[in-house]
Amino acid sequence: QVQLVQSGGGLVQAGGSLRLSCAASGSIFSINDMGWNRPAPGKQRDLVATITNGSNTKYADSVKGRFTISRDNAQNTVYLQMDSLKPEDTAVYYCNANLRSRGTPYFDYWGQGTQVTVSS
Repeated sequence: QVQLVQSGGGLVQAGGSLRLSCAASGSIFSINDMGWNRPAPGKQRDLVATITNGSNTKYADSVKGRFTISRDNAQNTVYLQMDSLKPEDTAVYYCNANLRSRGTPYFDYWGQGTQVTVSS
């Protein structure tokens, strides 16, 4: 059994910061990319940031320069540091990980979602 458990989030004023965490646990053999997503108009989930197992990163244009994704491979955990938050960042944030157990193919797993609310 593999699960991704998220923590962090909450309510913050515009200009403030929050940090999200997402820990993968269970029978994990290898993890490829990990990332963060949030709903967008017309999309169930849209990419916010992603990080490879070699720590190469990619960001949505709307968060570049404000959000930082990082990961701890030893702890199977991915983080999202969100600075200079704006009201339009308000959303439920979902982490994801492309991983496999021994003897199985890679599969995308998702966290339970974390509410981030930015007040103006």
